[in-house]
Amino acid sequence: MTREEARLVLLKELSIQANESLSSSMMEPALRVFAIYQDRVWIHQQLDWMANMGAIAVVDAGSVKIATLLPAGWAHLRRERFIEGIKKPSLKQGV
Repeated sequence: MTREEARLVLLKELSIQANESLSSSMMEPALRVFAIYQDRVWIHQQLDWMANMGAIAVVDAGSVKIATLLPAGWAHLRRERFIEGIKKPSLKQGV
């Protein structure tokens, strides 16, 4: 369940950025807020997985990855279409 929850947290974090993008180094603190303590390698694995599912785009930038939210990721956050393997957002949280 940690993976599914972390993936949702990462999508939400991307959704609140002005450009819908964020580096993997900035995602570690966002996950810690939810008591998800994982290293950057693990975060990179989750980002790559979500990119393969079409939820985000990922660009390698040296030792970090830059993730950008895509329409499928937005649809998941808005509860329009769900991506298996990412926790469903609760009904009361709007994006």
